[in-house]
Amino acid sequence: MSYPSPRYLADQGEVSATFRTADADPELNIGTASRVSLLSTGGTTGGLYGLYRWDMLPGTPTPPKTAASGGGHYHRTFSEAFFILNGTVALYDGQTWRESTAGDYLFVPPGGIHSFANTSGEAASMLVLFAPGAPREPYFEELAAIRGEGRELSPQEWTELYARHDQFMA
Repeated sequence: MSYPSPRYLADQGEVSATFRTADADPELNIGTASRVSLLSTGGTTGGLYGLYRWDMLPGTPTPPKTAASGGGHYHRTFSEAFFILNGTVALYDGQTWRESTAGDYLFVPPGGIHSFANTSGEAASMLVLFAPGAPREPYFEELAAIRGEGRELSPQEWTELYARHDQFMA
């Protein structure tokens, strides 16, 4: 493996870093259970990666589902990784649900079945990294709107929504 081709070709470095304070408000509220901070998006990283902080609020525990019961999904165009910051998050690797805590990590290559759920009912946070930086924001914005408006989608509508955003149920 070698370094990729240079993306920056100027003779000198430039001031171009982005800083975000810890107390910045999340950009998305998905229902009453999740707050999502878009730390870096595919658009802000030139398509290199996306990085979100996913905060799951205390509440009714979400039961995990197996792929056979519609709980797992996969992506064709990007990998995804999950790093637990605090609390307990159930992570699914396509075979096994694991109650994961601070410092636990799951990498999922393209095509890898995966899912996550807050099964503890307590607050939990994780980082979600996807590479390359697919435009995931519209997907999560649609989810937020659906939940915020209290809409119920048919199975066909869910399938169409997922397909538009490179998400396929296992």
